[in-house]
Amino acid sequence: MSANERRAEIIKILEGRRSEQVKNLAFQLGVSVRTIKNDILVLTAEYPVETVRGNGGCVRLNQNYHTYQNRLTQEQQELLISLMDTLDKPKADIIRDLLRAQGSIRNKEKIEGGHECGN
Repeated sequence: MSANERRAEIIKILEGRRSEQVKNLAFQLGVSVRTIKNDILVLTAEYPVETVRGNGGCVRLNQNYHTYQNRLTQEQQELLISLMDTLDKPKADIIRDLLRAQGSIRNKEKIEGGHECGN
């Protein structure tokens, strides 16, 4: 996992849980506490990430902040992409809209490519 992927995963975790301890993030992502602290430092430049020191300290996202939410797993996205080929255009467009809203940007080319105008 690259540093950017790990940082995106940290934001995803914080979006879901709202707060987490650094040691738990390090354990879950298989890196050192120092690595997570460096990632948090980088993330604070782009996201409203806050750190709370002391007993029970944590890393958290500002409660009013919500990122793009990728709610579909990779497997679910790939299944929906494969189903688009079997559907008529109006139904394929519904799936395409769902994937745009809930899917991963990594699948953007698959979502857009080869499925336009009944192809």
